[in-house]
Amino acid sequence: MCHNVCSFDRTFASLHTPNLFLSVFPVGYPFALVYRWFLFHQSATVVHLFHTFSGLALATFNFGSQVCHSLLCVVIQFLLLRLMGRTVTCVLSSFIFQMIYLLMGYYYTATDEYDIKWTMPHCVLTLKLIGLALDYYDGGKEQSQMSAEQKKSALSSTPSLLEVFGFSYFYGGFLVGPQFTLLSYQKLVSREMSDAHPFWYKCVYILVWVKINLYKYISCWLITEGVCVLSGLGYNGKNEKGEHQWDACANVRVWLFETTPLFTGTINSFNINTNAWVARHVFKRLRFLGNKLLSQMFTLLFLAIWHGLHSGYLICFSLEFIIVNVEKQAQSLVRDSPLLASVAQSHLYPFVYVIQQLIHWLFMGYPLVPFCLFTYDKWLKVYSSIYFCGHIFFLVAFLVLPYLRKVFVPRKRGSEKKED
Repeated sequence: MCHNVCSFDRTFASLHTPNLFLSVFPVGYPFALVYRWFLFHQSATVVHLFHTFSGLALATFNFGSQVCHSLLCVVIQFLLLRLMGRTVTCVLSSFIFQMIYLLMGYYYTATDEYDIKWTMPHCVLTLKLIGLALDYYDGGKEQSQMSAEQKKSALSSTPSLLEVFGFSYFYGGFLVGPQFTLLSYQKLVSREMSDAHPFWYKCVYILVWVKINLYKYISCWLITEGVCVLSGLGYNGKNEKGEHQWDACANVRVWLFETTPLFTGTINSFNINTNAWVARHVFKRLRFLGNKLLSQMFTLLFLAIWHGLHSGYLICFSLEFIIVNVEKQAQSLVRDSPLLASVAQSHLYPFVYVIQQLIHWLFMGYPLVPFCLFTYDKWLKVYSSIYFCGHIFFLVAFLVLPYLRKVFVPRKRGSEKKED
């Protein structure tokens, strides 16, 4: 308990210094994303080098030339493992050397205040290197001689110097922890601590998974529509051609649902009668607000609460609000731009349609993830695994579209504005 409190105090105090705050939050996360996006499937050597030099960069950024203390202790620890092997002597030597070095550092740098010096991350490194010696020693035992806990961290092979460097300077734990074993680090590098699916696979999986989930609703609605038609409730009079219509109780337009490249097209083809009820009894009756966006926002809030109290419903309909309004801005841009409008109407349209459909279904499935998973502990894991790409995509689109409008839409002259 005391160790946990001390560790917390050190971490909390460290975050009051600008360099450490930058290293832990804004810098650490980009390093992790670079690793996941670009280096995850690279060789172990490349990964060790990245972790080593990124960690050294953070250490140098915070402590300058004092990084030499950690370098020395890592090298000596590696030599102890190689020269003494899996022996009690190695464990005792490691413990004595690392602890004395840390305590000497405390002695020569101590003041009356809590100072953020090289000893702060070094106390984390000390435990890591002593633990490394113990795990290496346990790896030489027979399986029957090890406890269940030791089996989880024992090292069966001698680590390389580069491996020890990557483990010691890993940017996610070098400055303020947490503690982890070399075996865990090895599993990370060998891609065992992951579902091992690439980003594109997860996106496509969500697309297919959401389509299948929506088909469950569509199947039920089509069956109940048949009941209504058979009973006569589905009769909807005659159209302009004098043909009898039986779509009064239709709740899905299957052809539009499958072919539309627009988010609004999918919304208009799905759960039609509920949408019509909400438009008639909620959206249009909010006209007194004098603002369509406000009316739309409160309508979607009503729909979210009507579905239930799970956080997933709120997230789903809030994303729908953002996506629909971004799409309207994009449609307005294409409509008002002579260049973009000509491309949309040219022989390139089939190609544009395919791209549009891919984007449409990828991000149509995105807001439906929380709708289908209900609780934040489930949908948050899914969004984290794909790096909140939908949130980022539509936020960037929302910020960029006004500038694109300035580029692609010609400005109206004064006379044209008066005519308008």
